[in-house]
Amino acid sequence: MYFLSRELYFPPAQHASPEGILAVGGDLSPERLMLAYRNGIFPWFDDDDPILWWSPPERMVLFFGELKVSKSMRNIINRGTFRVTFNTAFKAVIEQCSSIKRQGQAGTWITAEMKEAYIKLHELGHAKSVEVWLGDELAGGLYGIDLGHVFCGESMFSKVANASKMAFIALAKKLEAENYRILDCQVHNPHLESLGAREISREAFLKIIIN
Repeated sequence: MYFLSRELYFPPAQHASPEGILAVGGDLSPERLMLAYRNGIFPWFDDDDPILWWSPPERMVLFFGELKVSKSMRNIINRGTFRVTFNTAFKAVIEQCSSIKRQGQAGTWITAEMKEAYIKLHELGHAKSVEVWLGDELAGGLYGIDLGHVFCGESMFSKVANASKMAFIALAKKLEAENYRILDCQVHNPHLESLGAREISREAFLKIIIN
């Protein structure tokens, strides 16, 4: 495990521990965050912990041709139940992602420091959001880092059934139309697996994101 200094540097992602921790410390400056994402690394830590930087041995990703849209979701899409927008309410999305109660979790990893850092990235054009509306209410959404050829998803929320699925599907179709390579989902999640995401090796992921 590497302990970061003020120097803008990360060791190669392949040097991560067996569970995926690569480095400790540093800061959440836009420059460091973007260097991390461009090299297959992301921050993930609790409020009372130092900043932990991860590059898991297995990476959850969506190849767009493998997107799974169930019959019930197709019906919801066709009925126009939801309205989807892109990058119009980033602060509201990250606030909901940080405050929504999740089964099996006592708190959130999206700390005040994390929110401030990603809002800054949004202002710089790197962090983007998807919003799902039911009438005038923000019913669901997600946000992540846009690398131009890969979108690195960070978190999603849903206040209404199927709203986060709608955000994921809409984003996947948009990215596919714009010739992105993959949608990075970071770590295994049964919800995302049901939508077609699967794990690939770190080595395979790095070839996609860096080349």
